[in-house]
Amino acid sequence: MRRIRYTLMVMVTFALGYLAGTIGLPVHSQARAQAVAADPPPDVSEATAAKIKEARYALQEALDSLEAEGKYESITTEMNPFLVLCGGGNARQDLESGRGVDPETFAALHAGLAIPEIGDHMGYDEKGRLTYQNNVVRMYSVSRLQHLYDQRLKFADPGL
Repeated sequence: MRRIRYTLMVMVTFALGYLAGTIGLPVHSQARAQAVAADPPPDVSEATAAKIKEARYALQEALDSLEAEGKYESITTEMNPFLVLCGGGNARQDLESGRGVDPETFAALHAGLAIPEIGDHMGYDEKGRLTYQNNVVRMYSVSRLQHLYDQRLKFADPGL
């Protein structure tokens, strides 16, 4: 009698789990990062801060040159060092094609730094994934990332 009751209890538990899974009953809630107070700027020496500013100016000059050549288009309010260091790219075309975006654009979109015309079409799906025009925003494939990192090395000084 005890064995029958135990077997019945196991079968009922299994059946309830199966039923919940087939009808899509949510058994957990989606979690997203919470907004936190802004961190103070990193504590770096003045010399290091000056080198960071210098690097940012150099990146901005390279970005301006790429834009003049028609080889750079960003969809975020901040500059995209990844695209600049790779010799350019078109983040808008990448996003609209649905094949993925570069890591810097991916992070900036998640941080809410999309330009207004793109940001108006951003949202989240039922699984909490970032979407653009109801399509999930993905990052570049591994093979494309490897190719771009190889491309970046072409601009690197071999002595570094």
